[in-house]
Amino acid sequence: MSLKVRASLDAKGLAAYAAAQCNASFPDGETVGVDTLMPAVQVALARLEHCFSHVDNRYFFDGEQVVFDHLHGDQYAMWLYLLANELHRQGGPVSVCSKLFLLNKALHGLDAFYEVQLPDIFLLVHPLGTVLGRGTYSDYFVAYQRCGVGSNRDIYPTFGRHVTLRPGSAVLGRCVIGDHCQIATESLVLDRDLPDNTLYIGGPKTATLRRQDGPLPIWRIHGA
Repeated sequence: MSLKVRASLDAKGLAAYAAAQCNASFPDGETVGVDTLMPAVQVALARLEHCFSHVDNRYFFDGEQVVFDHLHGDQYAMWLYLLANELHRQGGPVSVCSKLFLLNKALHGLDAFYEVQLPDIFLLVHPLGTVLGRGTYSDYFVAYQRCGVGSNRDIYPTFGRHVTLRPGSAVLGRCVIGDHCQIATESLVLDRDLPDNTLYIGGPKTATLRRQDGPLPIWRIHGA
């Protein structure tokens, strides 16, 4: 597998690093081995390359190749999600998937369970206190700090492409959020659909909807 990723650690180094973190954080006698993680690491790196290559930020893409620094908090939070999710997809040990999920929660305050299917292209920006539940996500999804995606009466939201959740915003319940939508800071969408190109501000009883034209400039490649 040929990867165009300029990474601070190679694949084996990333596996060893995550394994050491899990073993130090969860000393339950069930050691996480490098060999257990390696098959998932290889595929997760390919997924990371595809995702990061769409971000128009020199810390993610330097103009020629993807950049991945294990000491960049946002990147490592995304990486731990991808690693745990990929290990789960491959039928890896549930206990190891859980440890990677909990490690991400401990390090970054991010609750993105390994069974949740985030899209191929997404971006987490300072995701402290962010909870991403079992919604249906589409590419070019962005979540900032303290965001929430969750259920109401066991029904979760569906998101179109180019959806951005600003800090402190939440989308809960039976919602279909259209393409090119932004949920403003500290706003709550509850059991409500939003048409394409909408900026939503406020709460269920006070919401203001404004026209939102075009995708965020943070993306290198803009989808339909």
